[in-house]
Amino acid sequence: MKARRFVDLFSGCGGLSLGLSMAGMRGLFAIERDSMAFETFAANFVPAAAAAGHGFEWPEWLDQRAWGIDELLDQHAAQLRKLRGTVDILAGGPPCQGFSFAGRRVEDDPRNQLFEKYVEAVDAIRPAALILENVPGMRVVHRRANVVEIPFGPAPRKRSFYDKLAESLDGIGYDVEAVLVDASRFGVPQRRSRLIAIGVRKELAQWLEGGIARVFALLEEERELQLAELGLGDEVSASDAISDLETTRSPLRACDDPESARGFMEASRSQARSRYQELMRGVGDAVPDSMRLARHRDDVRERFARILAECRKGVRMNDESRRSYGLKKHRVYPMSDASPAPTITTLPDDVLHYSEPRILTVRESARLQSFPDWFQFKGKYTTGGDRRTKECPRYTQVGNAVPPYLARAIGGALGKALAEIEVTRDVFGQATSPAAIAVSR
Repeated sequence: MKARRFVDLFSGCGGLSLGLSMAGMRGLFAIERDSMAFETFAANFVPAAAAAGHGFEWPEWLDQRAWGIDELLDQHAAQLRKLRGTVDILAGGPPCQGFSFAGRRVEDDPRNQLFEKYVEAVDAIRPAALILENVPGMRVVHRRANVVEIPFGPAPRKRSFYDKLAESLDGIGYDVEAVLVDASRFGVPQRRSRLIAIGVRKELAQWLEGGIARVFALLEEERELQLAELGLGDEVSASDAISDLETTRSPLRACDDPESARGFMEASRSQARSRYQELMRGVGDAVPDSMRLARHRDDVRERFARILAECRKGVRMNDESRRSYGLKKHRVYPMSDASPAPTITTLPDDVLHYSEPRILTVRESARLQSFPDWFQFKGKYTTGGDRRTKECPRYTQVGNAVPPYLARAIGGALGKALAEIEVTRDVFGQATSPAAIAVSR
């Protein structure tokens, strides 16, 4: 099977790109506006620094720096159009904050409108297929609060942002379908439900028996094949993922990360205790970065210890329970060691370690997302206040990422679907209509 070429828009730190590369695809270039997220991406995918098999080709006309998609379209529209016929897949998920149930669902959040730029990029490049990943809330209609609507005649049907996106892509010649997918079924040690949309150019999709639904059937086949190839069971538990990073198993050391203030300690790895941990370590057994531990006050650690001892693990604490422990946060999960972790978000204090009274490190969160230990993270560890909407530190990069193992399976399934299209079209001839083929069968 030939190596497919892809472009990654809204790439973040590179989870989707890593998964597609794992599936044997070659990246051309990626677009990411945030400088910290792009620094992480460049450390792992820009050719001079890339791990074997993951380097992007990167065209000479595009500077290797952080770009906004609007800036790309304004400055390089002609070069994008010249890529037509050379890009198999355009991947990318616009920022999801305005759709997410984990935050305030704001219809007018300007980040919600970035999908329009995504559609412009699709129309410029005209890839054979596209991948878009987002939170499930993208498919739910926003409802305005404190607005009284007095309908005259039939009320217009409200549409979700996904509906608008699919309609826009249909208008430029793409068939699109989407399904909800749980990453934990693909070897990711985390229950993470995401909306995966797959699009194929209509003149190609007509040669795919069953249409876009065929891609999702192949995704299920790819899931089973991936678990077998990796030697993983149906689920990977949190302890399977990070027990070798527990602070009680190995000595702590001073954190010497140049992006960290002085006075922090970091964990070190002990012996691998599961097949998943062996996969994360890889052949070279690279020493992971981003192992810095949070500096909790004594009273905070005591509170966390009581929660771990007294509260049910693996479920979100309810309002009454949070109040009894003096917690003001809306989302607090004491993690269970025996099951996949809850969804890793951009806020590090959403999840408590299953056996130690602390929050997770960046590296532990990355493990739960299926990032291998050789993958480097750059930029600040955290940010706060109004900077949260403007900066993308390490915890945010990890929380926003597509789990690489999920992306690996998506890439494998879509690559096989494109191969099926090419075989069918070559066998029957491009002049023959799929309808006529169906009759002949």
